[in-house]
Amino acid sequence: MTILTSPSFRPLYDQIKILLTQSLIAGEWRPGESIPSEIELAQRYKVSQGTVRKAIDALAADNIVVRRQGKGTFVASHAQERSTTRFLRIAPDQDTHEYPVSELVGFERERASGPSQRLLDLRGGASVYVIHRLLKFHHTPAVLDEIHLPSALFKGLDEALLRKHKGSMYGFLESHFGITMIRAEERIKAVLADHHSAQLLKVPEGTPLLCVDRIAFTYGDRPVEWRRGLCVTNSYSYVNEVS
Repeated sequence: MTILTSPSFRPLYDQIKILLTQSLIAGEWRPGESIPSEIELAQRYKVSQGTVRKAIDALAADNIVVRRQGKGTFVASHAQERSTTRFLRIAPDQDTHEYPVSELVGFERERASGPSQRLLDLRGGASVYVIHRLLKFHHTPAVLDEIHLPSALFKGLDEALLRKHKGSMYGFLESHFGITMIRAEERIKAVLADHHSAQLLKVPEGTPLLCVDRIAFTYGDRPVEWRRGLCVTNSYSYVNEVS
């Protein structure tokens, strides 16, 4: 095993965690696949099984891998039932555990704006796909999403593909392009509905909305999605679990 150099000391288990993450970035193990056993990884990296276990525990805490009793450790996938609602924060006030229906209302490719270039760490002149969609519960609009994706990472993405897919956006991006979202950062503030958003969300212009700005990251803490959601709050709430 090559010891990683760093300006500050890294515990050995953290170095193993980084090496495992590098293997995930390289596609050695795909979402939903099992990774080698702790014994095999200990032999591979020439460290103790306990060190490997601690590294895997850290990956599991970051929702990068999932332990299954008696079966092994698997790369987390948005195709798994527990992951389909992991990043879904808007829910009806009457909790029905219902997943919203997505309706595509716009798709284009354009040069990255200043904010998308900065937030997605893109070079000048880079292009992005911009997706506009509505999320509906019981046919009622709840969220208007504007999603920015680097076109270089999602080659072949088009409107037809988006319209065919049913289910979570992150499951779609993972299954078609091999990009797995593992964490996100969000900023939330109150805004007023302008004419365009009011029409799509079927609310009066000037209605208070919740604006959720999200940056989603894949392995190696690489930002791969900037999303702005405008959320109706008269029958819906932003739900989060703090631990």
